[in-house]
Amino acid sequence: MSQHPENSGSVATPVFVEDLFLTEMFLIKGRLLNKQKRLTNLLEDYVHTFLSVRDATLVSLRSKEVIRTPSVMVNVDRVILAHELVDVAGDEGMRRLAANEKSATIRAFYSGVTQFEVSGQIEPAAYESHGPRAAKYFIMQKPVVRGLDLGHPEMALLKSLDYAIVRSDRMAYIYDFS
Repeated sequence: MSQHPENSGSVATPVFVEDLFLTEMFLIKGRLLNKQKRLTNLLEDYVHTFLSVRDATLVSLRSKEVIRTPSVMVNVDRVILAHELVDVAGDEGMRRLAANEKSATIRAFYSGVTQFEVSGQIEPAAYESHGPRAAKYFIMQKPVVRGLDLGHPEMALLKSLDYAIVRSDRMAYIYDFS
């Protein structure tokens, strides 16, 4: 839960956070509007340019400024990492990864404006996808994020993710230890 200020600015009401998105400039927490399927599937199949996030909290990765807004449109091409906070056990990617005894440890580096690293367990070579229906995202179990200020109260959520949905083509380097 995060706090959302009322119009008066003096009273805060709780806001239920369902989805998390990390872009090169912001950590965005809120509720994806009209979500009818799992976040992994929605991101893979998304045909529009912008995701509509309601009751959004945006945390600047550079200045740590926190912006709370009733609505924000997020360019889907800017999403580097995502997570569905509600019912994580139902995610198909997590189910496949948990059932797969073979997993690979990787470290993936984003080298954009704000540089960071995410490491964890994936299906072998999940970041490589070919063919006409190639996946844009892969699932990383028990991700560890380095290079961002996770001591910031709004950013601390990144320390406790069971899994992350990572965009392959946004990673600059991947060290695969398998």
